[in-house]
Amino acid sequence: MTSDPEESVRLQGYGEMTLRTAVATLMALAPRDRSEAAIFRVRDGVRLAQSEIAELASEWGMTPLAEVRSPKLVPDQHWPDIVRSMVREAPLPSLMVAFLVGVVVARR
Repeated sequence: MTSDPEESVRLQGYGEMTLRTAVATLMALAPRDRSEAAIFRVRDGVRLAQSEIAELASEWGMTPLAEVRSPKLVPDQHWPDIVRSMVREAPLPSLMVAFLVGVVVARR
């Protein structure tokens, strides 16, 4: 198998792209979807084996994203802290417009 990252391949369900893009897209999928997806070379239609895809991903420094199984496993977003930091960094005219839009929406 060639490991040319610019080789044209078809990722099942996603269309034609380069090999590097296909492997990166595949690594971003959930484990179940990743095991069901397939990459085919455009030039000869050969399907790449999962072991070859895993080898290319490790060679190119791509790691699969973790599967989140439960909302309880997701860390808290600390939304008050996020909003507070956004407000601190926002310019004053933007804050005034946002406040006025909030007032108009609240009156409806």
